[in-house]
Amino acid sequence: MTRRAFPVIYAKDVEGVASFYAGLGFEEHARLPGPGGAPGFIGLRRDAAELAVTTEDAPRQLAGVEPGPGPRHELFVYVDDVDETVAGLRATGIAVVREPTDMPWGERVAFVTDPEGNLVSLAAPGSTATAGGTS
Repeated sequence: MTRRAFPVIYAKDVEGVASFYAGLGFEEHARLPGPGGAPGFIGLRRDAAELAVTTEDAPRQLAGVEPGPGPRHELFVYVDDVDETVAGLRATGIAVVREPTDMPWGERVAFVTDPEGNLVSLAAPGSTATAGGTS
């Protein structure tokens, strides 16, 4: 048995939220149907990282827990170029919460939200951080 752990994101629009993460380099590896034929669960991978997106009904049905209002998590994702990634996401209408900023620990970091308002940190390691940004 492979031991692994991954976050599960609750979503009203499973397909839409999974598509957002696919735009950050995650690839679908699992899909289960939900009510009415819409996806109920989509598993995604990027290198060794995994995450899943499932319907908001899942915690109610499986654990008897009501999901709270968003944001419900922060996902920290490394990208090749923070400024370019933010510009591309902004062009698709994704909300930018904090512009790319050079951090004191040597990374360039920006904050956006996924289509349902969950916080996503985008970062580039110091060795590949884009120069000339704001601090």
